Amino acid sequence: MISMPELQDIFNHLPLQQMSPDQAKAFHMIRHCRTSSLGSHSEVCTECGTVDVSYNSCRNRHCPKCQKAVQEKWVNSQMAKLLPVGYFHLVFTLPQELNTLVFQNQSLLYSLLFKATGQTLVELAKEPKFLGATIGVTSVLHTWGQNLSFHPHVHCVVPGGGLSVDGLRFVRSSKKFFIPVKVISRKFRGKFLYLLKNAYENKELCFFNDARSLMIKSNFQALIDHLYSKDWIVFCKKPFKSPAHVVKYLGRYTHRVAISNSRIKTFDDDSVSFTWKDYKDGSKSKIMTLSATEFARRFLLHVLPNRFVKIRHYGILCSRNIKSKLLRCWKLTGSKPLEPNPHHYTKTCRECGSSQFVPYYARFSPGIP
Repeated sequence: MISMPELQDIFNHLPLQQMSPDQAKAFHMIRHCRTSSLGSHSEVCTECGTVDVSYNSCRNRHCPKCQKAVQEKWVNSQMAKLLPVGYFHLVFTLPQELNTLVFQNQSLLYSLLFKATGQTLVELAKEPKFLGATIGVTSVLHTWGQNLSFHPHVHCVVPGGGLSVDGLRFVRSSKKFFIPVKVISRKFRGKFLYLLKNAYENKELCFFNDARSLMIKSNFQALIDHLYSKDWIVFCKKPFKSPAHVVKYLGRYTHRVAISNSRIKTFDDDSVSFTWKDYKDGSKSKIMTLSATEFARRFLLHVLPNRFVKIRHYGILCSRNIKSKLLRCWKLTGSKPLEPNPHHYTKTCRECGSSQFVPYYARFSPGIP
């Protein structure tokens, strides 16, 4: 059986190039994931004594091999935050004219993107003509398009209901999303550009290469005026059928990397071919071929700054409101938090099928059979 190429294989055939420290770290960790370079660990089955030796994972959040376990753990923790209502999925996208500026100021402008989307939804939902309640928002940052181009956008999952302003009622929305998309788009545009102008006036932005002309105030203002004249893209997808579908969605999106190994089809040391969906052509699945160097360059565009939090919560779902406002919502709806899914991945012994493993060194510790 011929094994399919993986991202690790491509990186192992490439020399070290000029990279940022965060990119270099991700490049190095992916190259050595689950190899002897990172060491190994041993576990022993307590039923039959079989010893299993495994190479260590790199645990880098950009590595396609290391996301499954982290994803399952995170999704299980979110089960307890789901309300018995319909859920909606929205996507906020920045205009491509901002791509260069965003890439040069990632930590700051990604944070402003999160802030603008969260505030837009929470503030509009509080207005009586829309819902008149405090909602919750879970936001996930993605920076890539299907062809690995730089395309920063935020996916938001929003429950169809929230806590009334006086905190005495739980207000449910209709089956359709309760805020017109055009209203969201205009509010989002105003929020982000207001925050961007503040960052400029406070001299928090950096400008390099082609963006240096924006250091001149008149040029920067011309860009702002141009962006105000455009319609910004906010897309609202069909609502989820049930909270269970929300969990499946979150599992697919929260810990996704720029490209999964399953999308890589061929690699011949010089070029890489991978599948992608062309949304401009009816979402048709196509094959794109790039040089290995260009493929790696595009992938590394999506390495996030160190310690940057790419999943954030707003409204009743933020951490400070979980034990107050969210708990109040459960009481008002007469429901209880969902239990975590017990059917998470467990390792089984290749000899006897048991899932009872302990670290090898613990086999010889007192109290371990």
